[in-house]
Amino acid sequence: MPVMTYIEGISNGLRYEMRRDPSVFILGEDVGVYGGAFKVTKGFIDEFGPERVYDTPLAESAIMGVGVGAALVGLRPVVEFQFSDFITSGFNQVVNNAGTMHFRSGFPLPVVIRCPSGAGVHGGPFHSQNPESWFTHVPGLKVVAPSTPYDAKGLIIAAIRDNNPVLYFEHKFLYRRIKEDVPEGEVIVEIGKADLKREGSDLSVVCYGAAVHLALEAAERLQQEGISVEVLDMRSLYPYDKEAIVRTVKKTGRVMVAHEDWLTGGVGGEFAAFISQECFEMLDAPVTRLASADCPYPFSSILEEHMLITTDKVYAGLKKLAQY
Repeated sequence: MPVMTYIEGISNGLRYEMRRDPSVFILGEDVGVYGGAFKVTKGFIDEFGPERVYDTPLAESAIMGVGVGAALVGLRPVVEFQFSDFITSGFNQVVNNAGTMHFRSGFPLPVVIRCPSGAGVHGGPFHSQNPESWFTHVPGLKVVAPSTPYDAKGLIIAAIRDNNPVLYFEHKFLYRRIKEDVPEGEVIVEIGKADLKREGSDLSVVCYGAAVHLALEAAERLQQEGISVEVLDMRSLYPYDKEAIVRTVKKTGRVMVAHEDWLTGGVGGEFAAFISQECFEMLDAPVTRLASADCPYPFSSILEEHMLITTDKVYAGLKKLAQY
């Protein structure tokens, strides 16, 4: 079983599906000749040709509009927004067109929207955002956010095969930093199912994306102090695995919800509300939320680290929760 990085998991999953299904094609800025801004599709145009690896103009509304139209006529497009921040330029096509299409017409709309997102790479305010919460509010859209190479491959394949629009948030900071064994063949991670990344008995962290690794690091430190932390990786943000959340809350009674996105209006607020409403009698402490500060992402590495959720912040938050 080969060792793959996070970015290789995405690339491997895309290549697998394109070889398996000729209706799958990729479109976006620089995805073809250049191989993608982050080289996810490097070499794809040589294998599949420009008809299936299509370089587009810098026009997100047009890119997404073509993706919607192609899905309507039976193709399975994978649309890449070079940086998820610029999905705002195609927001109408994603939310009003793709999100409502099945409800309005009855037709399936199998389009995948790849969204390279996240900070930690000093990209500044237009290249570091985590805009997933804008879309978890929209019925008709599915939203996933893998944290590992295995999940990255399994979720991209599952997203391509899904008959609904799926926004696939891939974290740029993880691209070449995370490695693990991933099968070369078919790997499918079911959309809507969380994964228990670490078992524990004292505290639970409900998280996703890059925050999963911060939680795992903090959990390892707390283990040395006799505090056992369970880490639940949601993976799928809409729909999300309510049963998995209930299981971990019932087990530990103390929960932190953590993510890199801004705190106010983040997906974590939905998880926290669900826990408060459905698991109130299981709780031994108030639900805690931890996220990045509510301000634009700075270019400065010092300022960026100050605003971002970090391992130290997760550690301190969990220690305080354990002492409640």
